[in-house]
Parts: sequence; structure tokens; C-alpha cells
Amino acid sequence: MTAGGAIRVLVVDDHTLFRRGLISLLAGDVRFEIVAEAGDANEAHRLAAATQPDVILLDNHMPGVNGVDALPGFKEVSPAARVLMLTVSEDERDLAAALRAGARGYLLKTMDSEMLAAAILRTMAGDSVVSPEMTSKLVSAFQSSLGKSSAAPTAPAAVDRDPIHSLSPREREILTHIARGASNKEMARDLGIAEATVKIHVQHILRKLNLSSRVQAAVYLTGRPG
Repeated sequence: MTAGGAIRVLVVDDHTLFRRGLISLLAGDVRFEIVAEAGDANEAHRLAAATQPDVILLDNHMPGVNGVDALPGFKEVSPAARVLMLTVSEDERDLAAALRAGARGYLLKTMDSEMLAAAILRTMAGDSVVSPEMTSKLVSAFQSSLGKSSAAPTAPAAVDRDPIHSLSPREREILTHIARGASNKEMARDLGIAEATVKIHVQHILRKLNLSSRVQAAVYLTGRPG
């Protein structure tokens, strides 16, 4: 972030008209500063290394290297940057691939400007974000991958190793709220505890479940049987 607190953004999209419109939109908001723009993944990697943005808004379907395949490169050249996919694709396979590759969110280009701004701010606060239209597809993608990966372990062993049993009652309660899409502030209000306490619980939940984001935690709980 800049000294004045503005979030530094790199915009990556091969459609010039959309890219320029998005830049104009964000540039009019004092909370954001556009540090660079790129029309392809190779240029975006170079600019990310040079500018070290806070957030990268990344289209998926681009000529050459697509957005999902470019994600490891961003991790390498700008490890602190949060990457948000901003795409027209509502394909659950694209959604799953992006989240597995490390994207902190998956947003549709049909969302309005206020929702986009809110998504960027939530990402900077440590949340992961997915467009509401994609939530059911996120669960479907997870359940599909779960079915493919669960070859045939014996039931008792699976239960014994289930990391959810390591969560405290409070952590399970917070995990349920995460699955409903609640923010830390909303959980703090509903549970009558400090927001900082909620944040600590969330960190513990992710560590115990061996997950890297709130989206994965929500999918983990939603995809569990029963």
C-alpha cells in the first residue's frame, strides 16, 4: 500500500476497452492506485516484479498463457500480491483450477463497481472472495474433486484422521459462520467476541484443517457428508 493507504493495483486483461474502463473506474476511487496495466501474462509478470502491487486483477482467457497458468509466475515475482481472477467464465473447472493455483478470489466481470471495490478490500483484510453466482459451483467443483480423490480408504481410518475433530467447539462454530460467508466483523457481533479473537480462531482453523483460505474452509465444511 502507498504511504497514504491506497491499495496498489495491477490490471491484467487482453481486452483494451475493458481494461481501460476498469482502470478509469478504480482510478476515481481514492482507496486504489493503479500502478500498471498489461494485456498478456508475460508483460504482467514483468510489471508485477517491477511494481510489487498489493492486488492483481487477472483475466483468465488471454492469448498465450492464460490467467490460471500464470498464477505460479506471480507467486514467484510478487509473492505478497493477492491475485483476484476477474473473468466472464462461469465454468466451475476454471473456478476450481484458479483456487487450487492460489488465486485469492474468483470474480465475474458482470459484478458492479461497488461489489468489486468491496471484494478488493476484503482480500486486503485477509479474506478470500467468490462472486455469489459461483458459490454453488464452488461446492460442486469441490465435491467432484473429492469423489475422484477418495479411492477407497476404510471408513474408520478416514474418520480417525478427519482434522475437523481437532477443532474446539468455538472453532467449529466459527467454521459454520465462514461457510455462510460471514466476515470477521459479522462473526464478532453475532458471537459477542472481539474481532481480533475471531481472526485468531480463523487462523487456527485454517492451520488445523491444512487449508490456505476461507474459501477452502467454506468448501471443506459444505462438502462434508451429513
